[in-house]
Amino acid sequence: MERILEGPATFYIFGLLISETVINTWIVMALLIGFALIARRRLEMYPGKFQNFVELIIESITNLVTSTMGEERKGFAPYMGTLFLFLAVANMSGIIGLRPPTADINLTAALALLTFSAIHYYGLKKKGFGHIKGLAEPLFLFLPLNIIGELAKPVSLSMRLFGNIFGGAVIMAMIAGAVGIFVPVLPSLYFDLFAGVLQSFIFVMLTMVFITLALE
Repeated sequence: MERILEGPATFYIFGLLISETVINTWIVMALLIGFALIARRRLEMYPGKFQNFVELIIESITNLVTSTMGEERKGFAPYMGTLFLFLAVANMSGIIGLRPPTADINLTAALALLTFSAIHYYGLKKKGFGHIKGLAEPLFLFLPLNIIGELAKPVSLSMRLFGNIFGGAVIMAMIAGAVGIFVPVLPSLYFDLFAGVLQSFIFVMLTMVFITLALE
């Protein structure tokens, strides 16, 4: 538990200081890239169980994007799918003994800033100056409140994800310290699996909603 509370460990690789969060993020990325390469090599006209599973994931993500953002914005599906899979695997990495990368505020803040950048990039691309002008609606007096509301989006996104994953890691460390030999399966399934997937879904849903509102 002390190691969890102290934050991610740091290592030196070829003289460079690398944090545990970066290493675990690389591991998650390697797992996803390996999965994608395997899925790509086994594409068949008559799919087997593995290809059906991959197609189910892709179709589910595409349907989620189109139902949330609209059919005309299904081009966001690759990014939203990548974001969801990365977050889901990162959040669940505690099952295999890793410290979840998303238990580090630096990573969740970086992802939240990506969402914040996408919101205003696509808003400006679609509406131009009208996107900025919209901050002063319905009255110019609301401009400071609207600006604060926009700045609060990345803060709330990053803190929500970080707080839930870090809190789950702390609780699991406490349980492991109390038991001493093994971590009970049911708490691990909840905090690492269920809560991890749920928080990934919430982050992606909020990202889609915020971008859609910026485009409307």
